[in-house]
Amino acid sequence: MKLNDKKALFASIIASGLDDVNVMFLSFTLTSIIADLSLNGAEAGLIASITNIGMLFGGLVFGALGDKYHKFTMLKITVAIFSIATGLIFFTDNIMHLYILRFIAGIGVGGEYGIAIAVMAGIVKPEQMGRISSLNGIIGQVGSITSAIIAGLFLGTLGWRGLFLIGFAPLLFVAWMHFSIDKDAISDRGSSTADKEKVGSFKLLFANKTLTHQTIGLMIMTTVQIAGYFGMMNWLPSMIQTQLNISVSGSTTWMITTIIGMSIGMFVFGNLIDRIGPRLAYTIFLIMSAISVYLYSFASTPMTVLIGGAIVGFFVNGMFCGYGAVVTRLYPYEIRSLANNTILNVGRAVGGFSSVVIGYILDHSSITMVMLFLASLYIISLITMLTIPNLSEDKYVALEK
Repeated sequence: MKLNDKKALFASIIASGLDDVNVMFLSFTLTSIIADLSLNGAEAGLIASITNIGMLFGGLVFGALGDKYHKFTMLKITVAIFSIATGLIFFTDNIMHLYILRFIAGIGVGGEYGIAIAVMAGIVKPEQMGRISSLNGIIGQVGSITSAIIAGLFLGTLGWRGLFLIGFAPLLFVAWMHFSIDKDAISDRGSSTADKEKVGSFKLLFANKTLTHQTIGLMIMTTVQIAGYFGMMNWLPSMIQTQLNISVSGSTTWMITTIIGMSIGMFVFGNLIDRIGPRLAYTIFLIMSAISVYLYSFASTPMTVLIGGAIVGFFVNGMFCGYGAVVTRLYPYEIRSLANNTILNVGRAVGGFSSVVIGYILDHSSITMVMLFLASLYIISLITMLTIPNLSEDKYVALEK
């Protein structure tokens, strides 16, 4: 691999970690924002919802632009957008300004993912995309931990606005990308045979019955993926620790062990999908996700809470890295960025409501019902996945031949 390609690959992987740092800032500052801006629960909840809408909008727009124009240029633009919008929150003095800036930041984050995956897919061989996508996902988890560390070090002294000011930092990385990497020399597998008239066409996602079935099926799977992630990270700690009266030494310990489990799961799944194909890999992980989520409701000691969190994270979020590899292989070059962005961001927009559903279940039922709800989602995803015809190993590999 040429040095320029290695740099471009490195830049694409790191970009995902940078957007996770910026997105997670909201989680660590929300309490301070509510107090400082005198927000009610609905106003505060709308911040995350508006961010998700921005991600969906950015995914669609920049997915098409990434396919139509130079992918690496669009990647730099998306990183710059979420960096500038995040940094400008430092100057926010009312909720409307915050909504606008979070929407803009969401546009950058939502646009970045699919373009980064498309850049990677243009450089590496198809049979290596699972492993490369796993690195992309792992860096995202590193970004989450980095965000927690930065918040722990500076939130108390800089305040919530000062923390967002750090969001300008990725602009330095954009500058490095611009001056260190020759965008015109980056390999882009498939570009030579692309149909220029179809590039960036949303219609290609639903061009025939098979593609329509495939696209909707993958949207259902990513919706479950995001729903499970939000349910796990937003609700499981409080459900297990508070309602079962278990004392764990700080939520940070739980989060770190869970993220470690997620990262290992991504590494394993990425290698597994390259070796045995997506259908068998997803079958194993979806079944184990359903089982492990339900069994986690029986955790009764601090140690089982921590170990169980790592195991659940291993299966539940380990699958995330597979979507970039699968979508890249199942859709033509002409919509490589658009397909990744559309499928994931629809999942983000719909799956994000799982926190609301889980909260409702807790108000009217029990932890066991929540776990059964989450487990049932993975069964639905499994059934959906088994109906997608092109996920068998032979067809999956043959698509790029």
